[in-house]
Amino acid sequence: MSRITLIGGHGKVALLAAPLLVADGHEVTSVVRNPDHVADVESTGATAAVLDIENSSAEQIADLVRGSDVLVWSAGAGGGSPERTYAVDRDAAIRSMDAAAQAGVGRYVMVSYFGAGPDHGVPEDNGFYAYAEAKAAADEHLKTTDLAWTILRPSSLTLGPATGHIAAGEGVEAGEVSRDNVAHVIRSVVAHPESTAQRVIAFNDGFQPIDDVVAATPA
Repeated sequence: MSRITLIGGHGKVALLAAPLLVADGHEVTSVVRNPDHVADVESTGATAAVLDIENSSAEQIADLVRGSDVLVWSAGAGGGSPERTYAVDRDAAIRSMDAAAQAGVGRYVMVSYFGAGPDHGVPEDNGFYAYAEAKAAADEHLKTTDLAWTILRPSSLTLGPATGHIAAGEGVEAGEVSRDNVAHVIRSVVAHPESTAQRVIAFNDGFQPIDDVVAATPA
């Protein structure tokens, strides 16, 4: 059993992941910005915590996550202004990593996106550019930390049901994946610390059992 803090607790993926983690016996705290979302979060079996991550210091976030074994970042600005995208997806995310280190949280799971990184290839005049830049900066910062990090890079998200199967690894190109499958990947990553530290997992819906992909030691 692990103590898990899920930042972005009212997001679609987090609302699907929380009950899976609770069912596995973990103690889950889901962090939301809006007090009106507390009931939705607690209906998953998680405990709600209200904190505006965008406007919180690393010290405030550290106070929140202290005592946790795993921090899962599933928050985002949701395609707002570029300024807010950088504030949440880059700056607040990086503060949460620093906070995890300060608070002695050993593991950090970042939900990113397929194709993220310094060579994301999104042109500056594209509305997705700020998000691509923000996620690249956050992912790169995470890789420099001493945390046992895992970066998840799901393809375009759908509302389809979980199949329990994904496609990942060499030669896999961007496609689609259900949010429900992403939630199951988070669950599996939490359950497999030995095979997921310092690992990037990019994936689509596919035919490989999720646990087989996650538990496999990368070549």
